[in-house]
Amino acid sequence: MQQYNRIKSQYPDAILLFRVGDFYEMFGEDAIKASKILDIVLTKRRNGAAGHLELAGFPYHALETYLPRLVRAGYRCAICDQLEDPKLTKKIVKRGVTELVTPGLTFNDAVLDGRSNNFLAAFLNTGEYAGLAFLDITTGEFLLAEGNLEHAEKLIQGFRPSEVLVRKNFRKQFEEQYGEKISTFGLEDWACNTEFGKERLLRHFDLPSLKGFGIEELNLGIAAAGAILYYLEETKHNATSHISHIARIEEEKFVWLDKFTIRNLELIRSNHEGGTSLLDVLDHTLSPMGSRMIKRWVLMPLKEISLIEERLSIVEKLIQDSVMNADLSQLLKSVGDLERMVSKASAARINPREMRQLYDTLCLIDPLKEMCKASGHPQLMLLADQLNPCIVLRDRINRTLSEEPPAMMQRGGIIAAGIHDELDELRAISTHGKDYLLQLQEKEAEKTGIPSLKIAYNNVFGYFIEVRNTHKDKVPPEWIRKQTLTQAERYITEELKIYEGKILGAEEKIADIEAKLFNELVIGVAEYLAPIQNNARVMARLDCLLSFANNALRFNYTRPRINESHELNIKEGRHPVIEQYLPPGEQYVSNDIYLDNEQQQIIMITGPNMSGKSALLRQTALIVIMAQIGSFVPAKAADIGMIDKVFTRVGASDNISGGESTFMVEMNETASILNNLSGRSLVLLDEIGRGTSTYDGISIAWAIAEYLHEHPKNKAKTLFATHYHELNDMTESFARIKNYNVSVRELNGKIIFLRKLATGGSNHSFGIHVARLAGMPKEVLNRAEEVLRGLEHSHSGAEINRKSSKDKDFQLSFFQLDDPVLARIKDEIMATDINSLTPLEALNKLNEIRKTVTGTKK
Repeated sequence: MQQYNRIKSQYPDAILLFRVGDFYEMFGEDAIKASKILDIVLTKRRNGAAGHLELAGFPYHALETYLPRLVRAGYRCAICDQLEDPKLTKKIVKRGVTELVTPGLTFNDAVLDGRSNNFLAAFLNTGEYAGLAFLDITTGEFLLAEGNLEHAEKLIQGFRPSEVLVRKNFRKQFEEQYGEKISTFGLEDWACNTEFGKERLLRHFDLPSLKGFGIEELNLGIAAAGAILYYLEETKHNATSHISHIARIEEEKFVWLDKFTIRNLELIRSNHEGGTSLLDVLDHTLSPMGSRMIKRWVLMPLKEISLIEERLSIVEKLIQDSVMNADLSQLLKSVGDLERMVSKASAARINPREMRQLYDTLCLIDPLKEMCKASGHPQLMLLADQLNPCIVLRDRINRTLSEEPPAMMQRGGIIAAGIHDELDELRAISTHGKDYLLQLQEKEAEKTGIPSLKIAYNNVFGYFIEVRNTHKDKVPPEWIRKQTLTQAERYITEELKIYEGKILGAEEKIADIEAKLFNELVIGVAEYLAPIQNNARVMARLDCLLSFANNALRFNYTRPRINESHELNIKEGRHPVIEQYLPPGEQYVSNDIYLDNEQQQIIMITGPNMSGKSALLRQTALIVIMAQIGSFVPAKAADIGMIDKVFTRVGASDNISGGESTFMVEMNETASILNNLSGRSLVLLDEIGRGTSTYDGISIAWAIAEYLHEHPKNKAKTLFATHYHELNDMTESFARIKNYNVSVRELNGKIIFLRKLATGGSNHSFGIHVARLAGMPKEVLNRAEEVLRGLEHSHSGAEINRKSSKDKDFQLSFFQLDDPVLARIKDEIMATDINSLTPLEALNKLNEIRKTVTGTKK
């Protein structure tokens, strides 16, 4: 226990799995936690003067079963192994931590999701600025970024790291801001500075400068990346040669999608249980590598038109060439997770079966290369040039490994026959040992003339030759007598002892030789790290583009045209997710959208609930995003002037735990939009202002629309869906605001949703009709209609009083409020002859009005 406590003190934040004989044991608080998570028995043992101590454990060979459950629960696990053979020491066995497994650092397939990255992140901030780094140790991807806290939060949301490193004194604040569901670990300040980070990076990459990576000026990002490398060292992850590159996440190269937009558009995951995201619709990739890449593409649409066109061009080729499409699909179905396999090889964690899968995948490079070359397509031919079949390595793996090696080394049968003479001999001995002994027995019997001679074995002498006393005079002099029995003598020979050594140690020697040969092979794979990683990237890219092509064929998508104009012109656009889940035979109602910076910058969309306003907003943004990731789009035609930012404010949600109301969340999101606008932004606003009182809401919505229209520099293209029909009046004062409505038809007191966008505003919300569809009780509906008729009558003259658009001083008429007290005050004021009032009488009259209002409030 002294040894345990000493090691545990070095890893206080981790569950220590302490190897004792054939078990991994946990003590104290670790045992209590683990017993609940693993559902194993919690017992107690005496601990000297300290009394009883909680104990839980599991067999060492079950580590791969239990470890993933602890890691998935968010715990760090320090694996403490016996570092020497207990048989060779009379003291306490030497023990030490051989690996620290954390949520962000694991190679265990039971923990990992093959179709998602498992990122470890570092987040270091100074005030309103932050540096971030992301590492997936299983693939070697190492990324770095720097920006304001909003950008940092967006990256954290998009990359969804399994574990985040922060400064110790910032840990609590980070968990409060980003939620305690993300596992965090606090580092000392000295491990989080730029100089320390730079020194770590230069040493890791063995370079004199970071200029080649284009990150030398990102001080906070460098500090974050250095903190990750330090953490790798501290957790005993020293085999890191597969981390051969670090790339900057260049914000300026990708479309800005803030955290609200990623969430509101449900790009990666749905906000509702059982819902479908855009990624679910687009991701029909055939390999884990492709699935991980397509997720990154969705989160990072391109802004460079030439790169978008390259992707679109390949997709079009794969649509037109059905033979290549089919052949490529068949080939990619057989591809293993090349990225993770080569990373495992670099970290010496690859097993024999995975090594054979690596060989099988490398065998696919040649036909893939030929296929791309034969296509005649310039971009595909460039990809073909990047592929390296690694012929020497491939042949070595095939020559060395057996055809169907097991996953576990200890099962044997890993190395092929004919590679190692001693191994072949030992296998023959192990397999045919009894046959050899019979042959030796017959040979010695014939040689000595002792027909009853026999070869036997016991634990004391090992193998021996037994000769009856009647024949002992025939025993050759070179035989060595070992034991005398009443009826016989037992002897050994030099040949027999040599063979005994071979047969008794054969299994152990076989395992040693196989392990040695396999380790040499693993080292050989590590030498081909760079070309194999590049092969993985090319295969993943082709997989993504093939998925886009097959989506276009399956769902009737068309190629968008991306240009440098400021126009967005979508003909017969459809929502890519909703159209997949319509009842059989029902067609999605498509719509046209046109926006530009000169004539129709803002479209004000009115219409009843459930008419499709929100779907129309979302589909416009999704079509733009799909186009700029290189996918075909659900539309008859789409001309898209390159968009650089997409902002959305849709839906209502409280942040109760953060103390924010629906309206506060709405205002936060809208403020983020207005403070980050550009001339190429696409803005989607849905029901702005509905979280507060009607007239506050109208005022805020009006002011926001006006701000977007009158912005001196950035004429952001905007779709503005609203129930406030008063906003339709804006088109009279603002030239680039146009009114549209999602049309419905009322028939026999019922409404039919046509879901078609039409010019002009709407002045009816049909809210009571929607309540009827929801099954509201009849008496409630009838009373609602009575109240509605009364309100419509009392508000018949209500309107927004405006001065000229130049002075921008818009306010609501004070007397349009439906309040009897205010109506009485209005009547009293209208009946007063202001011209005949003395100053004192005017003050008295004002005091009477004041008493009326305050008295009512009381």
